[in-house]
Amino acid sequence: MTDEIIAGLPLPVRLALSYAPARSRPLFLGFFALDSRLAGIIRQGKEPILAQMRLAWWRETLEKEPAARPSAEPLLEILADWRGEEQALAGLAEGWEILLAEPPLSEQQIMRFGQARGTAVAALARLSGQPGHAEPAARAGLLWAMADLAGGVTEPAEREIALSIARGAAGEPAKLPRVLRPLAVLAGLARRSVARSGAPMLDGASTGFLAMRLGILGR
Repeated sequence: MTDEIIAGLPLPVRLALSYAPARSRPLFLGFFALDSRLAGIIRQGKEPILAQMRLAWWRETLEKEPAARPSAEPLLEILADWRGEEQALAGLAEGWEILLAEPPLSEQQIMRFGQARGTAVAALARLSGQPGHAEPAARAGLLWAMADLAGGVTEPAEREIALSIARGAAGEPAKLPRVLRPLAVLAGLARRSVARSGAPMLDGASTGFLAMRLGILGR
């Protein structure tokens, strides 16, 4: 089951996950799998109302204690380790739900989506025993979210807003501990993407080498 979940992740995320130490790997796997599942609902949402209902189900389910969640969904079992941070996961679903609004999305809506992902990775930092790095983790999550969004939207105005927010979040790369290494990889790839006006996060050998350096050294 784990191999199937990993195979379904976006390539940059799969690459970042490969650098996760054993201590935080289950947390990152659950988070990445949930984020990818929610993104898939948006991509396949030919009927916005149905997509909204599915996202609402995830939001409401993730707010519950793990013991109160449906047992038939394997992904929920992986997310059981997020005890105490359920609201961050529910907020991630709410953030994706924002993208169902009528285009073009406003700056406020795009920022809320990015902050939802940032809040989730800040929670991941706390669960990994790194509460002091929650704030830089949130900034890295926002940067990654905006680079990711800029590469996926078709509305030029939305793309420019996402890139503008990303440039504001880029700043000087924060030194994240090894336990949060996948986030350092994604933030580094996102920073390069934004510097190249929204180029794909992985677009050739140079980005592969960058990911390797970030994965090994964290910078």
